[in-house]
Amino acid sequence: MKLYTNGVLIVGMSEIENMNKERVNPFHNCNIQEGDTIVKVNDTEIDSIGGLKDVVNQSNGENVLLTLVREDGSIVTSNITPVQTENDEYKLGLWVKDAATGVGTITYYEKNTGNFAALGHGIVDSDTDKLINIESGEIVTSNVMSITKGNINSPGEIRGTIVNQKTIGHVEKNTPFGIYGKLENLASLNIDTSKSMPVALRDEIQLGDAKILCSLDGKTNQEYDIKIEKIYKNDNYDNKSMLIRVVDENLINATGGIIRGLSGSPIIQKGKFVGAVTNVLVSNPEIGYAIFGDMMIKEMRK
Repeated sequence: MKLYTNGVLIVGMSEIENMNKERVNPFHNCNIQEGDTIVKVNDTEIDSIGGLKDVVNQSNGENVLLTLVREDGSIVTSNITPVQTENDEYKLGLWVKDAATGVGTITYYEKNTGNFAALGHGIVDSDTDKLINIESGEIVTSNVMSITKGNINSPGEIRGTIVNQKTIGHVEKNTPFGIYGKLENLASLNIDTSKSMPVALRDEIQLGDAKILCSLDGKTNQEYDIKIEKIYKNDNYDNKSMLIRVVDENLINATGGIIRGLSGSPIIQKGKFVGAVTNVLVSNPEIGYAIFGDMMIKEMRK
């Protein structure tokens, strides 16, 4: 996935060395926080890091007004004076980013709408640990490069690349319950639409045997045995609806259990889609959590 923020996201702050080689922090006493998104400087809308740099350099050191969007959606403003460096550039002392990429698993595709859902959890910024507020995004095919097995207190991961891959759809929203959008290039995914299945209501889900469907090579899907050990039927507020355990020796030998990149892997029980893998217990990679399928469907319908 390639996600683009609405504006540029502030992920850190640092002092700047000015023309006199003094360390200064222009953001001191400004109403600016890590996790804020800069959407406007004065009257100029900001949609990229390059755009922000241009406007700041054009200020010639004059005070500028930043319009910021907080994580809760509130809008605040802050005055800040750019600092001139010895390279004759003007800087704010803010570390920012305008995009994020990552590899994960598409959970399902809905034939009659073209909608897809993935991950079962949201994508958070690695610096701020907050959900990324996106403006747009692409979903592309990926090549699996390697697998790092999970161990106690050391989560594993699937490493992949999206270089020279094909765009297969676009992302519309990044939510705590997954990534959602439209698929447009099904040929690149080899989807067999004849293998559709119904969604299980949470009251239909049972403790015991189930399977997860995932791809460890980025090309073929395989079913692996798991156990559903706990069901939290009244959970309507997070993506930890079920406690699951991987019992399939083939998957354990390959990955150690649940690893990064398997988030979104669909869980199937008695021919119905019941949910998707979301989290791993760091203390035991064979155990993790899953979200109810009906919660992902509800989020998709919003």
